[in-house]
Amino acid sequence: MRKIINRDRSIIPACDADLDIYEKIVQETADIDGVGGYKIGFFLGLKYGLPKIVDIAREYTDKPIIYDHQKAGTDIPDTGGKFAEVCKDAGVDAVIFFPQAGPETEKAWIESAHEEGLGVIVGGEMTHKGYKKSEGGYIDDGALDEIYTNAANLGVTDFVVPGNRLERISHYKDILKSRGIEPIFYAPGFVAQGGKITDAAEVSGEYWHAIVGRGIYESDNIRKSALELTSQL
Repeated sequence: MRKIINRDRSIIPACDADLDIYEKIVQETADIDGVGGYKIGFFLGLKYGLPKIVDIAREYTDKPIIYDHQKAGTDIPDTGGKFAEVCKDAGVDAVIFFPQAGPETEKAWIESAHEEGLGVIVGGEMTHKGYKKSEGGYIDDGALDEIYTNAANLGVTDFVVPGNRLERISHYKDILKSRGIEPIFYAPGFVAQGGKITDAAEVSGEYWHAIVGRGIYESDNIRKSALELTSQL
């Protein structure tokens, strides 16, 4: 599998802002070496359309565009092909799945994305409280390990982990390494959610990318904030 981002470590702006802020983010950070790509969420994708969002980025950069449907991979297996086709046609480079609908959906959606030549990043655990059953949520704690290991068995090497929960990053690194996988981690949960990039860098391993949303798009100086964040890698 080709690497989604051609750096071992980087900052990925999560562009969950309006169109003018999104364009400003890309324009002001495209030449920063430590910015590895851009994560697009449902807000931009649904409001303006993925093709338009990709076209705007391509005016300034050829860095990868990662689409996070928040949360893709939760439907029936058969719809995975249609989702992958839409993303590929729009020019998206990679997609994020949180396959909470079970192993059959996880398998079908990952395979469909691979068939379309898309990079696949799989997550299971999120950053907020009240998600896992042990914290009063709906998701069985043991199922989270299966989401990651099943993805690894399907050839996935890129995974979302919670950047504000260092012990959980270590946990997923250990279970993936025990299966012969050198994981590439993508971690949200920094700045506004309390996680520290320097701390996560120590436990994540050689390959990881910090996903930062409000810490960049709510900043008074986007470029300065991005440069400061990349210095923490």
